[in-house]
Amino acid sequence: MKPIKLLLVILLSGALFSSCSVIINDNLDNTISLDELMSSYDLWYVDIHRTSGSGDVPFVSMAFTLSFINGNMYANNNIVDIGLTGNGLGIIVGSYNTYGGFLETFHDIDGRYDFEVVQVSLNEIRIYDTFQNVSYVLVGYQRNNFDYDMLFYDNIEYFLQEYNAWERSAISTTGSPNPFDNEHYLQFTPENNTTFFSSQDALGLSIDQLLWDFTGNYEVFDVVGYSDLKVLTLNYDMGYIEEFELRVINDQRIELFHISSERSYQFSGRGFIQLLRGENRPDSVSMNVGRKRTKIVRKKKQKMNLK
Repeated sequence: MKPIKLLLVILLSGALFSSCSVIINDNLDNTISLDELMSSYDLWYVDIHRTSGSGDVPFVSMAFTLSFINGNMYANNNIVDIGLTGNGLGIIVGSYNTYGGFLETFHDIDGRYDFEVVQVSLNEIRIYDTFQNVSYVLVGYQRNNFDYDMLFYDNIEYFLQEYNAWERSAISTTGSPNPFDNEHYLQFTPENNTTFFSSQDALGLSIDQLLWDFTGNYEVFDVVGYSDLKVLTLNYDMGYIEEFELRVINDQRIELFHISSERSYQFSGRGFIQLLRGENRPDSVSMNVGRKRTKIVRKKKQKMNLK
């Protein structure tokens, strides 16, 4: 894929649209159009942590990836089933056009948004909505080299929120018995990305039968030197804290390693929440109004054990 340089577009057409330009750099070529650039990658990962500005474009904030192919705009709004839904592209959420240096989008729900596009590296662009005063960094990938592990761990809080509940499905025979052995269900809500609930109800109940016994705040920490490991703390309103190493097993199961007792637990997702429509899973609840992703600045911790 060759990058592009678009010159003088803003001066010529800025009065008509929010403009799009590509960074001027002698190392970049100008042999392809903006339309060819947008469609040259299967997936554009929305690196929400590099968002800047005070505004918001809802369909961009919701998406983990966007794709621009043959006039159709696709989005992966869920982490669960990513790589499978729409053959990896996600669901069609609207259409788009390019005019010289302008990217004009028409979202099925949110309507029209126009962007100024600046190419910041060979596979990165920044799209800027001047009216909303917000810009997003999109990183281009082909489907066969997309870093799914990065996606899960970079957006772990949102992954935890994609199920109505997490049911304990396994507990290790090693480690010491502790009060967390009695916790059978966890729920992580999108409220400020910090609220959790837990239940000691019997395993195997339907979600609507659950009574949430405890509540509190949770926080996810990066682990120094590890890209595939997080630390999760559950801060119960009753005043005590449980701390775990958190690993993703697959898009339906996580492992929590209780640091103080060295006991492992596996939890399986129940009641998948599908955002914005698309092909239904048997356990899904579709929602036309989805959560908004925002920048999350995590604190860092050292790895606490040799597991």
